[in-house]
Amino acid sequence: MIPIRNRKKTLKVTVEEMRNFALTYIEKYAPSKQQLKTYLLKKYLKVSNEDVKKRDVNNLIDIVLSDLEKNRFINDKFYSDSKATSMIKRGKSINKIRNYLIGKGIDDRFIKETVNKIEEENEDQDFFSAIKVCKKKRIGPARVEDNRPLFYKKDISLLARNGFDFETSKKIMDMEKDDYLKIIKLL
Repeated sequence: MIPIRNRKKTLKVTVEEMRNFALTYIEKYAPSKQQLKTYLLKKYLKVSNEDVKKRDVNNLIDIVLSDLEKNRFINDKFYSDSKATSMIKRGKSINKIRNYLIGKGIDDRFIKETVNKIEEENEDQDFFSAIKVCKKKRIGPARVEDNRPLFYKKDISLLARNGFDFETSKKIMDMEKDDYLKIIKLL
């Protein structure tokens, strides 16, 4: 026989429980504020009774999130900057970075600051990121010279799917192998 829990939780116990869920999640994943809010909402609605209103849970989550922000456990500006830096190292375009951050629920002002910071550090960041993609995928100037015209459309479409604009893609695809190798040595 399964015992029935009739014990009602007090507000303080609920907030502490939520804070513990949040801290465990932050420790493991380093999420954005929106990701953490979604996690807590799913977690608490699954764990709690059915008679709890979603709006009440939302208010409690907002209290926990504001407390965590005040104590600097979560920081969307730091999250935005660190994700953008790691994505640039992997050769992602600025458009891809922007869309990723939007998908994670980062505030627009943080996204704009991050993108402006990237563009200030390197005017032609997309060009160098596209070179990294070419090296990694062995497309464009990284291909054998005989195969380049055959795979031109395929390579340009691959660069487009990675978020690079047509001008950058065309510039990369029309690059000579010697110039490409010189740039690779600099990266």
